[in-house]
Amino acid sequence: MAVPVWSVDPRTGKQREQVAVEAGAAAVDAAVRAAATALPALADRGARARLLRGAAGLLEESAAEVIATADAETALGVPRLTGELARTAFQLRAFADIVDEGAFLDVIIDHPDPAAVPIPRPDLRRWKIPLGVVAVYAASNFPLAFSVPGGDTASALAAGCPVVVKAHPDHPATSALCADLLRRAAVAAGLPADTVVLVHGFEAGVELVKHPLVAAAGFTGSIPGGRALFDAAAARPRPIPFYGELGSLNPVVVTEAAAAERAEQIGAGLAGSFTLGSGQFCTKPGLVLTPAGADGDRLVAALTEAAGAAGPGVLLDPRMRENFLKGAAARAALPGVTAPVVPGEAGGGGAAGGDGVAVRPGYVVAEAGALAEPGAYDLLLEECFGPLTVVVRYRDAAELAAVLDRLPGNLTATAHLGVREAAEGGGAAAELLARLTGLAGRVLIDGWPTGVAVAAAQHHGGPYPATTSTSTSVGGTAIERWLRPVAYQDTPPALLPAELRDGNPAGVPRRVDGAWEGRGRG
Repeated sequence: MAVPVWSVDPRTGKQREQVAVEAGAAAVDAAVRAAATALPALADRGARARLLRGAAGLLEESAAEVIATADAETALGVPRLTGELARTAFQLRAFADIVDEGAFLDVIIDHPDPAAVPIPRPDLRRWKIPLGVVAVYAASNFPLAFSVPGGDTASALAAGCPVVVKAHPDHPATSALCADLLRRAAVAAGLPADTVVLVHGFEAGVELVKHPLVAAAGFTGSIPGGRALFDAAAARPRPIPFYGELGSLNPVVVTEAAAAERAEQIGAGLAGSFTLGSGQFCTKPGLVLTPAGADGDRLVAALTEAAGAAGPGVLLDPRMRENFLKGAAARAALPGVTAPVVPGEAGGGGAAGGDGVAVRPGYVVAEAGALAEPGAYDLLLEECFGPLTVVVRYRDAAELAAVLDRLPGNLTATAHLGVREAAEGGGAAAELLARLTGLAGRVLIDGWPTGVAVAAAQHHGGPYPATTSTSTSVGGTAIERWLRPVAYQDTPPALLPAELRDGNPAGVPRRVDGAWEGRGRG
């Protein structure tokens, strides 16, 4: 029996339209096999670049419809979604440029050397090739940038891999609309429409990661869901890489010097960061270590004022709202924990609040000593998705270190330093930076982690449970996830791809006999 897939308005909880039906095992099998037929055509790097640029252009041409649909399904708001669409289009074009340049192929050529020691060296030519069909699991909180047209899809297509996307149930209509745009872009680029295929439903997600023709998977979501899929990928007869972004606390450390110099500024900045997008950013600062004493009190007072002035917001779906309310209440109920701004349900009515589905942001405060050892307060060291953060007051360096030693892996870690600490380097500031480096994939100084720049040097990843790998899902090096190296030994020139032939007819950057050649290298 076909199970309908409905688009739902989170502001009201009412169904908007039926978008599709959930895919069972047979439908997933057909989707993956259809995508696999596109693999040979994707060997054309020029076509891949045209697809990515064409997809960016179609997204922009359809911006009004895409943004309106996404807002109706997510309540994220037109301004936020307008920025997200621009980011997504930029990301698609950035990967097109990477494809054109060809450096991602990592071509290395060593000509034969009979006199090499300890043994003669044969002719060796190494590059990277696409893995095959990639399964992408769309994120709830980014219906564009981390979903159907997002970074996992863009980087996989750039690598030459067809993609089967499992739509997120929070925005199925947006997913269907964007998938149609990508398929149109593929055809316009001279590629099969099934270069990108969309499936819906819980069973589809399970079947997708188990399918023998799926060569890798990318996921953005929760720790339980991501871990289940990770384990399924590893349990296959032929395990596949699973690049999952699961959960992150994103700790922030405010030093005594920083609090003394700018407590009010830090408190207001923290409020703006943890309430941004109703706290539904994967980089939301969820644990803030602040000194005890008068300067810390000033910071907390500023945070109370700014967080108290923040308006209510609508979360992405009822399940997330229920989990947020339960999680916030459980944290506030711990002995000795206070809630200067109480998170919880917001009143009904109003454009933001819908019919009583909005939530109110807030934060709780605990003493660092309570977190030094495992126990009931471990709840404060777990991510709570939504507009809530935990402020932990530490009395000295030992208490601070004890809490940091108990933290899991994170996407980000932030330090707010005093001016002199930052300028002089060394000492306690250097020790803190080293400690935070061991906790996260991106370390910030005197900033806030919400907002991830799409840039070549970006790293959006971190130790488990932030991610299940050492890779990034943002920036140009995200393409590396979907490639594997192959070396050709003593292969006749006529059988080699153009990128590996002498004379470099493809014009890609290469390292030949230890020296770089080709455009893009000095």
